Amino acid sequence: MPMKSNKIEPESQTRKQKKDTPWILHIFNHKCFVTTIIGCYSCHWKIKQEKKFKHGQCCSLRERLFYPCLVISFCMSVLLVFVWVESSNEYNGFDWVIFIGTGLWFFWSIVLLSFLGILAAYISLLLVLGFLLLWEGIELYLHWCHKILILLVIVICSFFFWILFTYWKDRWLTVGLSLQVFAPYIHLSSIAMMVILSWPLAFYLIHLEGEARIRRYQMTCNERKRNKRCNVLTKLRALQVAIGLPFFLILLCLYLLPLGNFSPCVQEKNKLAPKPDFFGHRGAPMLGPENTIMSFEKAVEHGAYGLESDVHISYDHVPFLMHDFDLRRTTNIKEVLPNASLTHPSLFDWDFLSTLNAGKWFSHIKPFFGMKPLSEADRERAGNQKIPKLTELLDLAQKEKKFVIFDLNGPAPNHSLRALYVRHVVSIILDSQIEQHLIFWLPGFEREYVKKKAPGFQQVGRLLSVEHLTKENITRINADYKNLFYNGMREYRAANISINLYLVNEPWLFSLAWCSRIPSVTTDNIQVLNEMTQPSYFMVSWLSRLSFQVCEAREAVLRKAAAQVDLDARPESLSTSLRTGKSKNQGPSCISIVPVSRVTEIPWTHAALSPALTKNVRKYPDSSCVSVVPMKKASKSEPVCKTIKTPVPGKDNIRQLVPTLKASESIQAPIQESAREAIFQSSSAVKANGTFSSIDVSHPQKQTERPPNTESSEESLPVFITSSPSSSS
Repeated sequence: MPMKSNKIEPESQTRKQKKDTPWILHIFNHKCFVTTIIGCYSCHWKIKQEKKFKHGQCCSLRERLFYPCLVISFCMSVLLVFVWVESSNEYNGFDWVIFIGTGLWFFWSIVLLSFLGILAAYISLLLVLGFLLLWEGIELYLHWCHKILILLVIVICSFFFWILFTYWKDRWLTVGLSLQVFAPYIHLSSIAMMVILSWPLAFYLIHLEGEARIRRYQMTCNERKRNKRCNVLTKLRALQVAIGLPFFLILLCLYLLPLGNFSPCVQEKNKLAPKPDFFGHRGAPMLGPENTIMSFEKAVEHGAYGLESDVHISYDHVPFLMHDFDLRRTTNIKEVLPNASLTHPSLFDWDFLSTLNAGKWFSHIKPFFGMKPLSEADRERAGNQKIPKLTELLDLAQKEKKFVIFDLNGPAPNHSLRALYVRHVVSIILDSQIEQHLIFWLPGFEREYVKKKAPGFQQVGRLLSVEHLTKENITRINADYKNLFYNGMREYRAANISINLYLVNEPWLFSLAWCSRIPSVTTDNIQVLNEMTQPSYFMVSWLSRLSFQVCEAREAVLRKAAAQVDLDARPESLSTSLRTGKSKNQGPSCISIVPVSRVTEIPWTHAALSPALTKNVRKYPDSSCVSVVPMKKASKSEPVCKTIKTPVPGKDNIRQLVPTLKASESIQAPIQESAREAIFQSSSAVKANGTFSSIDVSHPQKQTERPPNTESSEESLPVFITSSPSSSS
């Protein structure tokens, strides 16, 4: 038995140890993990006893000096990637610029994005490995290959930043616009990330505090090493401050950031402006070859408000559609006439230009990254496209009732129309018989001549001062979307100047233009933007919604109180008779009273008021008064069994003053002359045009006298017709 117990005891201990071991250690080898991060960071892959560092001595002096370079390269690479990602709206323009220099069309923008992303990922990995080594308490030693690459990353990022600050300063405006859209989301994500990081940071600070207390206690027990221990305590305190203080400062800035952040996409949904209209940039260049009839027809199919194009003039004076200053990219000029591929388009005759194919390239080269493939029918149609004339575009616009806006490119210096090309194009447009208001005239040359020759053209200006545009009588401008960064171009909207932004392709940028109340945009991506039913990244201001609901509730309470005051202010006899339908000494009445309605701020004529009332009204020569003719006194009392109902011009402008009453009792009372005189005096306030602003009680067509044997002094209810000058319209 003892032998059996000895055999069973080790097994139970092993099971107990396995049970007490955390689950993570069953699937995770700590030594392998440490060896991996050391190998990636220091390129030392041999398994050996890792060198632990003491507090305050995490690495050598050389490593301390180089570690800030790693942090700087990380910040520069991440910022550069962010700038380029937010500049995705300009990728096609960047590829076009590279094509002009190299003659090779490719997605150079995507290549650059991938390259910058790899650099940022590499530096981020090194930074994370360094933090993990510090967490494990292992001394840092960065391999010299990594150091060389880090310096190279700093040089590359510095080069790109120099280009941005020197040649592409407007890219920073794009970044600013993107922050107006994404700042609320980045803010919330940053706060969530800081909250997650606060837990390991708090544990580490607590660990440092415990280490400091232990060393302070040991210092009191051993005075011989006091100076050395004091130095260690100072380093521990400095490390706590260096880690904790920046964290709290960043967290404080994040919480205060909404005070200075403005986003047009944060507003009430009922205050959202209408969706901007679209101008198809060279048609729909993602659905068909640019500046071809197929492209413009595709834009019309997707709801284009207008068509945008670029116009050149051939050597024999024929305006045609072409964007580039040579024919290499969008035609087969290299196959037909290779030596003339770099020649300016205005130096070719139209007979030669009309033979070139302007759509075959579209079947083999995608001008936009991520565009959907063409169907077989569209591919065949695109391969047969030719260079269109300006008149063909005008005919399509006249047929579809679409606006036309274009950039007019001047011909080559030795062209015969070098000085007269504007007048020639104006005459071509007028001869096409297109409606003049469909032309948005954008060229700024000889604008006075154009205004005189074609006064129906809608003049469109560039981004000039409001004073200059007002002087030129220009009410529409065509501006780069980056100018939206400057206070949302509110000064132009305040001056009733309509704004068209170009070139807006990304949904987030279109959403920003939508929320900024921009009337129209020029886009390549019309098929995607046209499907948007509301702005992307749209956020409702909960504070403004709450205040709006509070204001609505307050107004409802005030309306109820005003209605109650109106009821309480009515004569007691009137309210009593209307509620009960009986008087003290009156018999039953045959009058059925319907709800008395008050019509506010709606003028209506005597005929519309009551046919019987117009018979008793005459207008005096004085246009400021209308009186009521006294009715003859009835010889005998006649019961009135008709329903008295005030005609209602409109349901939306009526509010009920008294509840519905139906009485079957007859009201018999003598109509006294004094009551009629009061009616005559009150009717003098009515305007001469025969309009009434409000009616309290309807006038019965017939009134009855009280029988002689009735002793009650109560009188029949008079009709008061009141008119308020402030409510008349």
